[in-house]
Amino acid sequence: MNGNAGLFCLSALGLFIILCNVDYSSANTPSTTVNCSLVNDSCGSCLKLNVKCMWCNKPRKCMDYPVNHILPTSADCGLADARWGVCGLNFEALIISVSVVGGLLLIAITLCLCKCCKCCCFKKDSAKYEREAQRLDRERQERSMRQDERKLDRQRKNDDIRRKYGLIKDNNRYQRFDDETA
Repeated sequence: MNGNAGLFCLSALGLFIILCNVDYSSANTPSTTVNCSLVNDSCGSCLKLNVKCMWCNKPRKCMDYPVNHILPTSADCGLADARWGVCGLNFEALIISVSVVGGLLLIAITLCLCKCCKCCCFKKDSAKYEREAQRLDRERQERSMRQDERKLDRQRKNDDIRRKYGLIKDNNRYQRFDDETA
């Protein structure tokens, strides 16, 4: 498994764990008008009451989620103090973690698309590599041929020197016997 796929799987697992920890049981309750400001006991009781409820830590009160805005304004409750869905995760951490996971997903998807389409830096110009391989093979063969020629030249020179000084041995091991005693 390459690094990008591992990173993608890790981010998907993190997102899955975050989504599994959110209590969706309150989302299945029938839509009745619930006044969130009446429950100011704790974060857990506030968030279990209804999905539309938000807990603010600084004044320690439960309030209706400001549906007019995507995020609660500082007039309602600061992002560091606001809790929605899970008591242990404030809006700042939620925004940071969602943006990091989203960014990682975008990078992973972009890399996968580039890899599949063979564009950008993943493009392999096989003709270029093939020409380079042929050139290297041709140079290797030329070097080998020059080396063999030099070897044969050395062998010839050595044989000439041996012949000159009578050190060369004939291939015929048998010599003729002259009968000197007769």
